[in-house]
Amino acid sequence: MKTSIRQCTIDDLYLLQEIGTDTYNETYSHLNTPENINEYLENAFNVDQLTKELSNPSSTFLFQYVDKNLAGYLKINEADAQTYNVSDNALEIERIYVKNNYRSMGLGKVLLDKAMEIAKERQKSEIWLGVWRKNKNAIDFHKNMGFESRGSYSLYFGDDEQIMYIMAKKL
Repeated sequence: MKTSIRQCTIDDLYLLQEIGTDTYNETYSHLNTPENINEYLENAFNVDQLTKELSNPSSTFLFQYVDKNLAGYLKINEADAQTYNVSDNALEIERIYVKNNYRSMGLGKVLLDKAMEIAKERQKSEIWLGVWRKNKNAIDFHKNMGFESRGSYSLYFGDDEQIMYIMAKKL
């Protein structure tokens, strides 16, 4: 198995839209109403929104490939692109997703390691992410990777308030 990671550009817009909607649907559709999932996907992964995010110099998207097949992706944010200001010198992992058929291959850890490498290169003192309280697998994974809980915030997903745990790690 040969893996590689590369940064996305605006030319990857439709590929990003596809993997974003596919992986989010795979991960959360069974835990939410179809109406809430569809509303989120339409808002988060429409062409205008993704163009805006790809054009933001404080955000970076990376694609992960396995044997030349797109398997996952990562979105990291700095400065004003972060969802919340957890600390003055932090990098946020906003999205880290791997397609279902590539799970249990260690690819999530590879993406997380890449995010930490970038954070260190950019001289950040910590890295953080929001994890839905119902996503036990993600919570356990990040705890095993040295992340600690730092509070929570609410994310409204259609008509459903979802509690997100802030998990952070000092670098």
